[in-house]
Amino acid sequence: MLGHPRRATRYIAPLAIAMSALSAISAFPAFAQEWPTKPITVIVPFPAGGGTDLVVRSVQVALQKALGQQLVIDNRGGAGGTIGSGMVARAAPDGYTVGIATTSTHAVSTGVYKKLSYDPVKDFAYGGFIGTSPYVLVANPELKATDLKTFVAALRARSEGASFASVGAGTVSHLLGEKFKDVAKAPLVHVPYRGAAPAYTDLIGGQVQFMFDNPVGLAPYIHSRKLVAIATTAPNALLPGVPTFAQAGVAGFDQSLWYGFAFPKDTPPRIVEKFNRALSAVLSDRAIAADLAAKGVNATPGTSAAMQSAVARDAPYWRGIAQAAGATAD
Repeated sequence: MLGHPRRATRYIAPLAIAMSALSAISAFPAFAQEWPTKPITVIVPFPAGGGTDLVVRSVQVALQKALGQQLVIDNRGGAGGTIGSGMVARAAPDGYTVGIATTSTHAVSTGVYKKLSYDPVKDFAYGGFIGTSPYVLVANPELKATDLKTFVAALRARSEGASFASVGAGTVSHLLGEKFKDVAKAPLVHVPYRGAAPAYTDLIGGQVQFMFDNPVGLAPYIHSRKLVAIATTAPNALLPGVPTFAQAGVAGFDQSLWYGFAFPKDTPPRIVEKFNRALSAVLSDRAIAADLAAKGVNATPGTSAAMQSAVARDAPYWRGIAQAAGATAD
């Protein structure tokens, strides 16, 4: 017998608390193993069918198999990808919402948007890179340039000056053109377009003389000789014979567009780590890497910490270029 009821209560209450704590501790490993137990929403902050969307779909099926749950792609475009990225930052940190982060949304955005609803460094837990895609400098064939040296000479020789296109004000395409002014040392006028298609049309037509963009969109025009590839920021399978800026003797043009996954900041580390392991396994598959390469993207498996470091490094880099040029987003 426990004796008096009040004395019994003194023994029972601590025992109940201890048993409850023990139950919670024992359940912890099971919870970690259970995630995910339902579909995961992937917020792509750009329209369906665009370059970022296509990159995500390259890994979607294999990643679903690796995680054992469906990945539901939710395209939330607008404001250069900042609307969808803001949604990810504000989502519940339970592992069931993850977004796609790019150089544009999580680095360039800090320099070209006056008011950003999220902090790329503080508001996300990064799940790892999918891949990287370099930028290629292309020119109209009428300049008769075959390499970086002859291209710069052709720009300087134009008495009427030269202009460069971009896929929009405040984009990487724009900022690289601004940075190139230091190399050209010639009067250059920026002409922003609303997307790649109209920019390509005017570049081929000679209304503008050059531009920077990713190889996946430009490769067909380069291969058909409607445009001339002068240099790339990094090697790429779609343009095997095109030298990098470094190979051409020009430093400072080695930045690429990266794609990766970003969870809300308070997502449990065990979930982010499990996701990263699954992603790394998927990207190590040769078939997946080949599919990405066909889209101009180099598969880039890596740790969550590596992506976090890239964001912290690249944001001030692009912000400095934007501020120097006075560049802002549309």
